Amino acid sequence: MRLIDRYLLRELASGFAAAGVVLVLTSATGVLADLLRRIALGKIPASLLLSQFGLRLVDALPTVMPLALFIGTLLCYARLYRDGEMAVLAAAGLGPRQLLRPALVLGGATTAVVAGLSLWAAPAAVATSRQMIEEANRSLLVAGLEPGRFVELPGRQSVVYLGGMSTDGSRFERLFVHSRRGDRIDLVTARRGALFTESVGEERFLRLEEGFRIEGVPGRNDFRVMRFARNDLRVPGAEPGGGREMERRLPTLDLLREAGPGHRAELHWRLAAPIATLALCLLAVPLARSPPRASRYGGLLLALLSYLVYLNLLVLGRSWIASGDLPVGLGLWWVHAPVLAMAGYLLWRHDHPRPRRTR
Repeated sequence: MRLIDRYLLRELASGFAAAGVVLVLTSATGVLADLLRRIALGKIPASLLLSQFGLRLVDALPTVMPLALFIGTLLCYARLYRDGEMAVLAAAGLGPRQLLRPALVLGGATTAVVAGLSLWAAPAAVATSRQMIEEANRSLLVAGLEPGRFVELPGRQSVVYLGGMSTDGSRFERLFVHSRRGDRIDLVTARRGALFTESVGEERFLRLEEGFRIEGVPGRNDFRVMRFARNDLRVPGAEPGGGREMERRLPTLDLLREAGPGHRAELHWRLAAPIATLALCLLAVPLARSPPRASRYGGLLLALLSYLVYLNLLVLGRSWIASGDLPVGLGLWWVHAPVLAMAGYLLWRHDHPRPRRTR
């Protein structure tokens, strides 16, 4: 590799790393806030915070890395134009085609990494995350209930006390539940019980056996007292897993065997990440061209606007394929093709500038 190629590759890698760190930290903040909200609602056990944070961050990388490469390449070449280094390189006989080689090297390596993340790592992370939540929701210990301690259920005005519990956390003894619904207070006691999941759906229930239920408003004499042999008490809902969640958990090879619209939409969405990485890398090189003393961030706003339009069209295309409004055979190529064509045209114009008109 030539000295100038190593120099440009080092500059591109530093810009890509800087943009990637900022975007990953921003994504991590959003993922952490969403996890804390779901934990507060009782949808995810608090003990799974760190594991869920890491798995969801892996799932976000195929969307973050193309933007990081786009911004890093754009800022690197824009700095070269602003500082006049491009003019010096052109005077030395290095045209735009030769200067494109380092960007293709970094873009090709990043595309391979994004392809591995999008086609293998991200679906595996989603499936592992969902499996951990489902296993945790089958145990009262992981859900935060401990014997001999009063525990407030997140997302509900209820307090639970358990006198005893089995080692696996599935069965309990001597239960007491205090709930408030407006002005009314509900008291439930049970001699024994167990935690189970509804066969249809993902709702969790406590099966109570041999107990009493008392309902009423404090200060009034119309309390209701009921004795039951069995009573099912709903606990806070688990993390929803319907809709596109099922397709997101499937391996890519399984998606290739399925012909449903939802499966094909998920497959095209996974393929879109590496294609978008290469397309944005090629598009950033001509968009970075600017006069020597122009502002460094002059074209950044236009570039980010182009990225947002590109990403929104991909999201819309995925939803249209899943709903059947768009032919499955068309896929998302109607979004990629104009971007790749525009990048190729701008690169050709960059390498073949128009001659100046003379009087």
